[in-house]
Amino acid sequence: MNMEQLLICLSLALIAGLLMSRLAKVAHLPAVTSYLVAGLLLGPFFLGRLGLSGWGIGFGSLAQVESYGLITQVALGFIAFVIGNEFRLTTLENMGRQAITVGILQAVVTTALVDLALVVLHLLRPDVISMASAITLGAIAAATAPAATLMVVKQYKANGPLTHLLLMVVAIDDAVGLVLFSASFGVANALEQGRIDPLGVIVEPLVEIILSLGLGALAGFVLNQLEIYFHSRSKRMSLSVAFVLLTVGLSMVTFQIGPVHCSFSLLLVCMMTGTVFCNICPTSDELMDRLDRWVSPVNILFFVLSGAELDLNILSNPLVLLIGVVYIASRSLGKISGSYFSCRATRCSDNIQKYLGITLLPQAGVALGMAAEAAELSDGHMVRNVVLFSVLVYELVGPPLTKISLTAAGEIEPEGRTSARTANKPEAPVTLD
Repeated sequence: MNMEQLLICLSLALIAGLLMSRLAKVAHLPAVTSYLVAGLLLGPFFLGRLGLSGWGIGFGSLAQVESYGLITQVALGFIAFVIGNEFRLTTLENMGRQAITVGILQAVVTTALVDLALVVLHLLRPDVISMASAITLGAIAAATAPAATLMVVKQYKANGPLTHLLLMVVAIDDAVGLVLFSASFGVANALEQGRIDPLGVIVEPLVEIILSLGLGALAGFVLNQLEIYFHSRSKRMSLSVAFVLLTVGLSMVTFQIGPVHCSFSLLLVCMMTGTVFCNICPTSDELMDRLDRWVSPVNILFFVLSGAELDLNILSNPLVLLIGVVYIASRSLGKISGSYFSCRATRCSDNIQKYLGITLLPQAGVALGMAAEAAELSDGHMVRNVVLFSVLVYELVGPPLTKISLTAAGEIEPEGRTSARTANKPEAPVTLD
């Protein structure tokens, strides 16, 4: 794609997302849902079919959408960096034990229920799904989408115990999901190949978590040490942006130490960078607020591209729909029941027990990455298609459910009529009379 086509395409995608958000406001839907719908309409199954992508209008193919992967990775890096702000020591002292317990238990319960449902389906219809794919999908079900959740929280300025716990659990989910997926995928490979690889099942996922947290902590410390040399807000923000881009780039590096394949988790690296920086920098609150505003266009493009990437071809396959319905139903039950019982066990408030599980339903990028890795299974294409179907459903339905839950918990105030175009009304000058 030529440079002019790329710029026209990105600008139209951003404009379309913004215009669609006006319609979403009328329908009282979260803006993130409108961005996904805008991407779906610009994608290869609607506007892209008209053959205008050569002019930069719409996305002509899924491959074209995937060519913008750099924007997706950068947006996820900023999202994880901002989520790191939730892990302040004061918050961890109050909710750390609950967040870790709930984060682990709800993921394990979800994996167990999805495994049970899909294994039963395999026993009833072995020709529909293999045992290896059933076990792999169970682990993928644990993953949650931090991006959509954070966007809803930011848009409606949600604040309260449920919101704080939700953002912490979503962040912990990545580490727990990584361990569950590695173990389950190792077992799935063993079922197909007749042998278990202990390095792939136990060592490599633990190495990835440790390396990611270590790199993120180092980056957060160095960022703070460099930040003290700058006093202007714009330069401090520019330095923060540079470090997020640096950590995104470093998280893509892979290498070998003997037989162990070493890699990093982008979400864990950037989240840990934000966590360390926010805990040791006294001015991090103001800097995070400015950074959040600056990256807003990048976040919008991320969701528009995510919507354009939704593959509607999967809807024509009845087997995918069957497995997908079982997967979505059992995953939803697992998230809601797992969150309820783990919150009850840790003595969380009634609102958290009732609503946390619903806010954990969105699923997207992390799950798709796991599904891509599972492609080497004998019916790995089925795993990918089922995850694509669930992402299509969860990304469109999840954000509105998150908004409804946070509102019911009293952590989103009713929307008022606000506009940045309203003229300022300065206060009367202070006098000494």
